Amino acid sequence: MNNENLNKKGGISVETAHIFPVIKKWLYSEKDIFLREIVSNACDAVTKLRRLSSLGQYDGGDEAYRVDVTVDKTAKTLTVSDNGIGMTGEELDRYICQIALSGALEFMEKYEGENTGNGIIGHFGLGFYSSFMVSDCVELITKSYTDSPALHWTCNAEGEYETEAGERAGHGTTVIMHISDEEAAYLEKHKIEEILEKYCAFMPVEIYFTAEDDGAEEKKDGDKEPEAPKPVNDTTPLWLKNPSDCTPEEYKEFYRKVFHDWREPLFWIHVNADYPLNFRGILYFPKLTNEYESIEGQVKLYYNQVFVADNIKEVIPEYLLMLKGVLDCPELPLNVSRSYLQNNTYVSKVSAHIVKKVADKLNSLCNTAREEYEKVWNDIRTFVEYACMRDRKFYDRVKDSLLVELTDGKFLTTADYLEGAKETHENTVYYASDKAAQAQYISMFEAQNMQVALFEKQLDPQFLSMLEAYTPEVKYVRIDADVAGALKADGDVTENKALAELFVKVSGNEKLQVEFAPLKDTGVPTLLTISEQSRRMEEMMKLYSMGGMSMGEYPTEATLTVNTASPLIAKLETMDEQKRETTVAYLYQLSLLSQKKLSAEELQKFLSDSYSVLDLL
Repeated sequence: MNNENLNKKGGISVETAHIFPVIKKWLYSEKDIFLREIVSNACDAVTKLRRLSSLGQYDGGDEAYRVDVTVDKTAKTLTVSDNGIGMTGEELDRYICQIALSGALEFMEKYEGENTGNGIIGHFGLGFYSSFMVSDCVELITKSYTDSPALHWTCNAEGEYETEAGERAGHGTTVIMHISDEEAAYLEKHKIEEILEKYCAFMPVEIYFTAEDDGAEEKKDGDKEPEAPKPVNDTTPLWLKNPSDCTPEEYKEFYRKVFHDWREPLFWIHVNADYPLNFRGILYFPKLTNEYESIEGQVKLYYNQVFVADNIKEVIPEYLLMLKGVLDCPELPLNVSRSYLQNNTYVSKVSAHIVKKVADKLNSLCNTAREEYEKVWNDIRTFVEYACMRDRKFYDRVKDSLLVELTDGKFLTTADYLEGAKETHENTVYYASDKAAQAQYISMFEAQNMQVALFEKQLDPQFLSMLEAYTPEVKYVRIDADVAGALKADGDVTENKALAELFVKVSGNEKLQVEFAPLKDTGVPTLLTISEQSRRMEEMMKLYSMGGMSMGEYPTEATLTVNTASPLIAKLETMDEQKRETTVAYLYQLSLLSQKKLSAEELQKFLSDSYSVLDLL
């Protein structure tokens, strides 16, 4: 071994001929981001100069700061120019000529001290070199605010650069990108507008966009001068304001502008988290057309007003992904990766804080804006139920704000429902799953002044099972599962073994349970009920595509209650054997019809029995 190679120290050098092809092809997964980087640098330059002015180290007077983006299709150039801090020759060499060196850290250490919440992105270095992803050549003209001479820097796609004296009237930097033939799409006006709207819509410095060819044509063909360009961005987005200073119409307008959704959001949550989380944002609950509408929310992630991504499932809990909104997280890096989001403790804390804010909003609406809350409940109900099922902590936070809709259209909390049910069915919530199909049962309960809840959403069976697991002292029973038990009247019960056997016979179900009891003011001679447990098992089997059973196939859970208070049941004793069997078969079919849709065979038998009954008249 050569001893001269031992104990040597130095820096690893990178040849531009090797690094430039990598930059052009692999620097960013989305090529459009190059324009975000260049415009961000321009905004940084202005932000730095503003900071120096606030510290008394620069007197800019009433100077209007701006960034101009210009596309010239004829010249095949895309230009970004600012009137910010500019660069001296030494800074140009340090920040631009040496790849991946950034001046942001040095600037902040010099002028900011402990204050890092200044909004400076500082991506000189690789961010600037993203321009080579679409360019054959890049020019940079810069003049420092210190009045040092202007400089003109030119670099080709191989990394060969040249610096010479430049011409520029005022301080700032101009980046001229000579777009390659392969990337000619970036010379189209609509393409640049699209990128600016996506990535730069809320950057902190006014951005003006001009398409040179369009302006020339307008001036040539028209009598009027073209209108002066207007800023394409909003430098003070709504999330930066205090919630108390924002009006409902401003929230709605911001929603329409960002998400292009013509439907008004149901409500919104303005997040303003201070140290140690330090992030802001606005989250919206969107309105669905119907409960089966497939909706995937869209939460846009920003870094100090610069767009980063809108597919941030790691920041928003999976069960809240239907939310739409914006989050500005200056603690995250601008070019954040998926693996970074998945393993970052800051991200997990942001996610937990969002869950808390959503729960707090629901509780606030329930307690202080009950009428508004009831109006939107059916729109958010599926979201809330699903969140409760996925996160026990979320359920614990909002359990007192979960509403129960009644069949008469009123809304109650579970606690309110149980309080009103103390006299008749303590710790039991009777509910209907199909208001039309179970109308007869509903009317029976309402006749006894018993309130019936309505759980008819697709998710409700699983949600009710969850509620019983979390609150085992409360039972949820569908009205057609225990209607006889709920409506039994006081009085002697007379068993009729022969009649019971006849009902079993006509049903074709040897396991059918027949019981006799007087029922309160129902006017119904017989009621067929399926136990809650058995019915839920049936629903679960259907959910997992295991097929369903016809009513006759239920094992021992089907019970037929014969109303001994019904005159028709008493009249059966006076009928001859054939007439009694025909009537009993018809009564069973009517009871069956109230439980479910009849199969083809059952419907045929029902019609046959109906005609037989008519013949008896």
